[in-house]
Amino acid sequence: MSGSPGQSQEDRRPGRLLAHNVRALGWAAFFNDTATEMSYWLLPQFLVGVLGAGPLVFGLIEGAAETVASFGRLASGFLSDRWRRRKPLAALGYTVANLTKPLLALAQSWPQVFWIRFFDRAAKGFRAAPRDALIADSVPPDQRGAAFGFRQAMDSAGAMAGPLTAILLLERWAGDVRQVFWYAAVPGTLSIVLVWLGVREIRPGRGPDSAKPGARGPLRLRDRKLALLLVAVGVFSLANSSDLFLILRAQNLGVRPELAPLLGLLFNLFYTLLSWPAGKLSDRIPRRVLIVGGYLVYAGVYWGFAQAESAWAVWWLMPLYGLYYALTEGVLRAWISDLVPSEARASVYGVFHWVIGITAFPASLAAGWLWQHYSPAAPFHVSAAFAFLAAFLLLLA
Repeated sequence: MSGSPGQSQEDRRPGRLLAHNVRALGWAAFFNDTATEMSYWLLPQFLVGVLGAGPLVFGLIEGAAETVASFGRLASGFLSDRWRRRKPLAALGYTVANLTKPLLALAQSWPQVFWIRFFDRAAKGFRAAPRDALIADSVPPDQRGAAFGFRQAMDSAGAMAGPLTAILLLERWAGDVRQVFWYAAVPGTLSIVLVWLGVREIRPGRGPDSAKPGARGPLRLRDRKLALLLVAVGVFSLANSSDLFLILRAQNLGVRPELAPLLGLLFNLFYTLLSWPAGKLSDRIPRRVLIVGGYLVYAGVYWGFAQAESAWAVWWLMPLYGLYYALTEGVLRAWISDLVPSEARASVYGVFHWVIGITAFPASLAAGWLWQHYSPAAPFHVSAAFAFLAAFLLLLA
């Protein structure tokens, strides 16, 4: 059926591919994250127990990996809009990442692990902006929240399947982590196949308000809402330190270390169950309302971690932390797609992901400093305050 007279060609054409592209990218995210999480949680044990590296080396590897991922997101966004292609860049990112991860089974020294993680995370960053732009281009505006919510739900489902699979394989192979790394190639290969064969390219549209794609257009940020959105995301990201601090705080409050994976599963369970409904809800009410609500939930969770005096509080707070993710992750991407024309979306998504990634290191560094020099509760109080400030900035948008 043709769209209404007031509907742009861009909005009419892609809607037919909702079930195809969005579901294919959702399942690709599930298998990719399964492969990633099968390996990630075993890296500290592998580096320290097998290769003899120290905690400082682990911090160096992860810090460098996340930094290169941030710049990969920025570069691929601009390249995607200039080239007017989404699928090849996203597929290349999935391919390099999933061909690289199994090489951990061959690593004999920590520098080898460094380069494996470096290329893995670089590929992850490279696929993010084109993939998000492709999702936005594949559905009409009133389905974007549901589309991004579905992908986030599948991604977090993979985050649960990965560790559970790793546990079963470790029992099967008597704790041999190298065997788990090899088996991670199975879901990784499925992810590659799904993206290359199951996703269809959709060229960025060109409406009457289109600007020339490239580095200058999206960075002008003439739209006040978009500028305030990115500033608010930056402020919030400065408060959003590594989730490992939540685990450290849980142990500080008396949660036994061996129960830490259960906390992660509890968080991911609620994140998975609520992401798609939250995305669909954002198609019916203003997306800003859900994002502001999510930031306030985050502030409440971190204030709760700061004020908690016993371990039982942690088990109530972790589901709420999953709610925060569900209200913000996919909905933020959907809101950006509402504010940016198709031919500039990948560039702006690149800036969006870059802002989040580039603030991750100082956020965690500051949290560690506050913990060490003041108290375990201090970084959580500061994070809660920054989240309230970010929510206020979004209200101005």
